[in-house]
Amino acid sequence: MSDTVAALDQIRPVLDHVVINVMGELDAAAAQYTRLGFQLTERGHHTLGSSNNLAIFGHDYLELLGYLPGRETQRADLWAHPAGLTGLVFKSVDADLVYSTLKARDVPVQPPMSFARPVALPDGTHDARFKVIRVSGEQVENGRTFFCHHDTPELVWRPEWQRHRNGVTGIAEFVIAAQNPARTAALYEQMFGPGLLAQITGGVSFRAGAATVLVLQPDAVAARYAGAALQSGDGSDRMVALVFKVASLDAPRAVFDAASIAYQSYAGGIIVSHQDAANVALGFTV
Repeated sequence: MSDTVAALDQIRPVLDHVVINVMGELDAAAAQYTRLGFQLTERGHHTLGSSNNLAIFGHDYLELLGYLPGRETQRADLWAHPAGLTGLVFKSVDADLVYSTLKARDVPVQPPMSFARPVALPDGTHDARFKVIRVSGEQVENGRTFFCHHDTPELVWRPEWQRHRNGVTGIAEFVIAAQNPARTAALYEQMFGPGLLAQITGGVSFRAGAATVLVLQPDAVAARYAGAALQSGDGSDRMVALVFKVASLDAPRAVFDAASIAYQSYAGGIIVSHQDAANVALGFTV
């Protein structure tokens, strides 16, 4: 396989995980997402200074990212973003190849950065190791887009962590509200090549493996997701909603009813307001 063909294959858009910035409220966010029916991993601590809890699905995952008391000055670039959905992360098989290919496409990208976090397992503590290739921060308003290479995927996708009371098996949609969807989405077409974007009502979308990324005007977000998503107060772009795949809506309904968490119907299934999910609207669809 030529380097060119390999590069094109390595940077296909496939969702790896999503990041919810909860700043100094990790305990409260973890408690609420547990009430929402997600099984969360134990608190992890990155070598870079941030901390997290994860909800692991079949091929992707959700990350609650924040900091412990006294660590707010570490990774200060992360906490400059507003609390809520702030990370759209794609899979990388070869970090160096992704970096060189994006550079060749004139995408403002930073060199691969390595870090780790300890993971406690029955046989002892192991280091989950990663490399990330980040698009320069100014390219994405109120959030980040990057690629994640997992050196140790077996320390992330473990069967005992993939069972959730709400029945979630994966992420179906990632939603960005933008006044000018075509302008916002142009970055992704530059990253992944022409022909990526599809026109939809109120904006554009593209496939990212089993998930779909939607970039919609704010009024289209409100209409599609029954007003459950956060609206940006200053008109800037904002990552605002996630939709999860479930086998049946009975499971999330039962969890929400038992926990007295309000939800409503929308075109795709049921949805929980951003007010009950750390500033992110959460949809559930079959």
